[in-house]
Amino acid sequence: MAAITQGSRVRMHYSLQLEGGFVVDSSGNEPLEFVLGDGTLEAGLERHLLGLETGAQREFAIAPGSVFPFREKSAVQEMERSAFPDGMPLESGMIYEFNTPAGDAIPGRVVDVGEETVTVDFNHPLAGQPFSFIAEILEIDSDGSIDAHDDGD
Repeated sequence: MAAITQGSRVRMHYSLQLEGGFVVDSSGNEPLEFVLGDGTLEAGLERHLLGLETGAQREFAIAPGSVFPFREKSAVQEMERSAFPDGMPLESGMIYEFNTPAGDAIPGRVVDVGEETVTVDFNHPLAGQPFSFIAEILEIDSDGSIDAHDDGD
């Protein structure tokens, strides 16, 4: 049976869960398909997949700061309310996509809405938090042949 190595094409289900069981991200109904090392997953998550075989189901405890950086105060920024489009709903906790001067899109979570300013946190939502990475390996293509898991369906 094939095992995941650098460069393997992998089809899998995954979820990222906080300690209380809240799912922060997941593959949902459609499996994620990617090549290990192509940047689809954070490198800190990919390393846990190395050596897993088709059909493997694993849960990995991820320590704060080991995959996503620790929170940085400088990533929390106060912006002029006029920088947001008129009529745009602004509520604490909402996540919006912002464009950097270089044209990159980054998510930011609204922390506080004032009369003149809006405080936005650009830290990754999992920055500095422990969480679980849960993976179910459905298929691996390491050498040009698909090694699919028959789950009896």
